[in-house]
Amino acid sequence: MKNNKNGLFRSSLFYIVVFVLAMGVILFATGGGTGGNSSQVQKIQSSQFTNDLKKNKVKNFAIESVDGVYKVSGEYRTPQKVSQTNDLAFTVSTKGISKPAKSETKTTKFTTNVVKTDSSIKEINDLAKAKDVKMNAKPTQSNGFWLNLIVSVLPLIIFIYLFYMMMKQAGGGSGGPGGVMKVGKSQAKPVKSKVRFKDVAGEDEEKQELVEVVEFLKDPKKFTSLGAQIPKGVLLEGPPGTGKTLLAKAVAGEAEVPFFSLSGSDFVEMFVGVGASRVRDLFAQAKKTAPAIIFIDEIDAVGRRRGGGTGGGHDEREQTLNQLLVEMDGFTGNSGVIVIAATNRADVLDPALTRPGRFDRKILVGQPDVRGREAILKVHSSDKTLAEDVDLKKIAKETPGFVGADLANLLNEAALLAARRNGKSINAADIDEAEDRVIAGPAKRNRIISEKERNIVANHEAGHTIVGLVLNDARVVHKVTIVPRGRAGGYAIVLPKEDQQLMTKKDAIEQIAGMMGGRSAEEIVFDSESSGASNDFQQATQIARAMVTQYGMSDKLGTVALEDPNGDPYAQPRYSADTAATIDAEVKRITNEGHQKAREIIENHREQHKLIADALLKYETLDEKQILSLYKDGKMPAEVENETETFTEAEKAEATKEKHQEVEDHHDNDDSTDKDN
Repeated sequence: MKNNKNGLFRSSLFYIVVFVLAMGVILFATGGGTGGNSSQVQKIQSSQFTNDLKKNKVKNFAIESVDGVYKVSGEYRTPQKVSQTNDLAFTVSTKGISKPAKSETKTTKFTTNVVKTDSSIKEINDLAKAKDVKMNAKPTQSNGFWLNLIVSVLPLIIFIYLFYMMMKQAGGGSGGPGGVMKVGKSQAKPVKSKVRFKDVAGEDEEKQELVEVVEFLKDPKKFTSLGAQIPKGVLLEGPPGTGKTLLAKAVAGEAEVPFFSLSGSDFVEMFVGVGASRVRDLFAQAKKTAPAIIFIDEIDAVGRRRGGGTGGGHDEREQTLNQLLVEMDGFTGNSGVIVIAATNRADVLDPALTRPGRFDRKILVGQPDVRGREAILKVHSSDKTLAEDVDLKKIAKETPGFVGADLANLLNEAALLAARRNGKSINAADIDEAEDRVIAGPAKRNRIISEKERNIVANHEAGHTIVGLVLNDARVVHKVTIVPRGRAGGYAIVLPKEDQQLMTKKDAIEQIAGMMGGRSAEEIVFDSESSGASNDFQQATQIARAMVTQYGMSDKLGTVALEDPNGDPYAQPRYSADTAATIDAEVKRITNEGHQKAREIIENHREQHKLIADALLKYETLDEKQILSLYKDGKMPAEVENETETFTEAEKAEATKEKHQEVEDHHDNDDSTDKDN
């Protein structure tokens, strides 16, 4: 209830409603409102008042001395007509717009002012006595001046106060505590990081590059005495999830200095100049607590190359960047403050930002290798209970291309799966299911699939498997399944034997042939084609196009780079129409050759292909050991018949076992009760 109340008083609508109600009360109290035609007061001349007295139209009246005159207010015996002019309404005729429109109402009240003379008062008294009109005298009001002052000034004060409160609330929402006047202040506060280098695994080279920064922050005299200058800025570049932010926190934690953390988008607001003001304030705060670290995440939000926008030099983002450049290496410098920035688009940063003297140390935080993945898995599994059959080294080999965030998510998914089946520890089946979930999504075992479609999927995936087994110089078939996951009706996981930094022409051609294995199997077995190979074609075409336009693996086009993988995909091509036609022809040739090669492999291994397809229809999922046994020996391993193969079956078996245990415990309790009786 308290939160709702606070939210009400912080709402701008609340203050607007209060202001309207206050004005309404003031107008009602001062007679500013019209309570209807019968309560309307007509202001008349003093001569008309005396004429109305002579004609006996006045019922009663009262006289009050106000500011050197007599104010007379009274009431008619019968309602009198009053003519009103509406300034906002006009009469319209064929001649155009004429005078303001008039309207007539009736009233019983009037007011007038009479000059303070004995003759006028005597005349009024005589007429009132003659016509038997009641006359009263009101005491002189001494507080008239103060009442008028309050009525005129109080609404203005209320309006100013409510306007101030609304602006303060608006400023607190966008500019933080302190209101709209502090919208240009940086919201970053110094924090002490608890992360250490031991908490960052799989990035030994990157940590070594940052050790100098830590040592400088701890003992700057060690460097300055030799005339050395520590880098003013460190740029961490790499794909998302590789641990750039974690590295920055580890540097701050090891150095035990204040750590200011902000995102690039925190500098830019709707008000022009706010970003530059926040940059100045941020560096001012950091200099007060120096030595200190400023970490700017996603710096490409403000650090993009200048001149690309429509705002010119007055663009808000460019003003923010200019101020950042000045603060990092300006006339005054930033002694004792080290800026660490992270981005996954270093290619779009302004050259002035990445030059020596600003970000003069660039560290590439790339994807970890197999040893790095194993180290990362050890760190993230330190607080998890793993079964004896879980081999982290094996998991590291099965997850090429995974970064730290992916591996953390993998172990977390496995822990959730183990908790779902009420397990006491995370076993190998949980890890295996978690891998499939991370790669392709959760299994959809309840999806209704016809036998014909299931048979097509089994032969399709068996085609990928056979081609991968034959062309196994660089890649190994790890798993194949026909269990639908996500949008895929089935998939085959073919992993490289070891981490690769380079791809040869032979590797690229074999990958394309492996992707064409599914469509080739459908053509050979069913003499038809399905839409299941669309994703295979997409990946094969991407590899073939990269071979032609980026890797120089085409004899017709030669060793030229025609496309930039990091460039704008919507930019105009830098080659002619003839060259574009040649590129398309070469891409088609390479994919057709891969398709033909896959057909030849499957036709030469029809028996093994059928064995694997039939096994998929029976078991749904085959691992590397089972696939190799079928390919070499023509049969499944002997122990498979008595093993639970899938995570779902293991989950069901665990639940069945628990039910049986509950039944047995219930019977044991009943037996003990009978004996007691």
